Formats: sequence, structure tokens, C-alpha cells
Amino acid sequence: MINIKNASEIEKMKRAGRVVALAHQAAKEAIRPGITTKELDEKIRKVIVANGAIPSFKDYNGYPANACVSVNNVVIHGIPSGYKLCEGDIVSFDIGAVVDGFHGDAAATHGVGEISQEAQNLIDVTQASFFEGIKYATEGNRLSDISIAIQQFVEAKGYSVVKDFVGHGIGRNLHEDPEVPNYYTGRRGTRLYAGMALAIEPMINVGDDEVEVLEDGWTVVTADGSLSAHYENTIIITKNEPIITTLL
Repeated sequence: MINIKNASEIEKMKRAGRVVALAHQAAKEAIRPGITTKELDEKIRKVIVANGAIPSFKDYNGYPANACVSVNNVVIHGIPSGYKLCEGDIVSFDIGAVVDGFHGDAAATHGVGEISQEAQNLIDVTQASFFEGIKYATEGNRLSDISIAIQQFVEAKGYSVVKDFVGHGIGRNLHEDPEVPNYYTGRRGTRLYAGMALAIEPMINVGDDEVEVLEDGWTVVTADGSLSAHYENTIIITKNEPIITTLL
């Protein structure tokens, strides 16, 4: 069932989204060669808690950290550890926070120091694909309009869209209906209505779209070892342009 948010609930989601945005800003500013992904996770936790929120991901289905920190060929769900970032790495943060019972969720990928042009292009295309998709995130359109726009943009640039994982509805629960694929499934999908809240999150690979889940049950990597990038925001559908709750 798709939950339509009222004005009061949307305000709570905006507050949660702002906390997520502040945590992303702090994480980005902390990136440097030599810092561990666990240290970055702790910085994210401190920002979330300092702003009166709770990390959405901590203990979610047993997830052991406050955020997902995914490096290089890790697509999503990288568990923070003692790994020290290196010059030339790319690192993705996926961060969620809950305020007054409502969630915000966003992801972004950044370079560590000087990175390759290939890596920068991947990051740029992944972010741009999100904004291509939300051009169609308006009441009356179909969910598939967003999905098709993302896939066509990405594939025209020579990259591949991960198909094993998708975006989702969001609100009182971190994951709600509907699923939001970043590719055309062959179905038009639900119609979009004002008050729908969606977490749209393209996951894009340099190589093919195949992925594998590691033995920890969480970490998702590209099957061919190629680089992957992730970009996500929580949006609210309106009669006009969507509201992006997780951008400062």
C-alpha cells in the first residue's frame, strides 16, 4: 500500500531530510587519505544525534553501523571498518535519519584526493541521472517515466544500471511501497500522486550490471570488479516540481 503524506508529515520528512543533508556535508568534508570508513561512520552518527535524530540504518534488519560507506567496486551496503581511504578511491555514503517518526534517506559518491577521469565521469553521470529522472516526478505521470529517463540517460553515456536493487517509498518506514526501479521493467508502474514520498537512487557501474553479495550478507560489489557510484535523494511528489528533502 502506498501512503500519501499530509502536510504535517511532509514537514517532519523535511526535518529528517535536513539532518541527512547535514550528515552528508560533514562526511564529505571529512574525506581524506588515511581516514577509516569506521571513523567516517562515527562522524555521521555524531551529526545525526546532535540534530535530535536517530540513525535509520543502525540495527535495521541487523545492519551493524550507522551509515553505509562503500568504496570503489562496492555498490551499496558497505559496512564501515578499519579500511583507510587511499588517494584515488571513490567512496559512497548512504545515510538515513529519523525525526519524529519519519525518515530521510540519501546517498552520494565522492572522490578521495585526485581521482581518475573515468571515476569522475561515473560520479557525474550517476548524479545527473537522478536529476534526469525527477524531471518526470510530477503528479499524473507514471513511476516508469522516472525509471526510463534514468536508464536511457545512463546507457547513452556508456554505463550500466544495477537491476538487482531499486529505490523505494519512504515515510514512517525506511522502506515502503512502491519500489522505484532505475530501469524499465516492461510495466508502466503506479501513477504518481501529490504527497507520495520516494527515495530515488540510481546505482551505476562502469562495467556490466551484474552484482554479488559478499559473505557478510550486506556488502554488494560489482561482479566484474568495476567501479560503481550511487546517488539518492528523498523527494515528495507535488503537482509541480518535486520537493527534495535531503538537499541543503
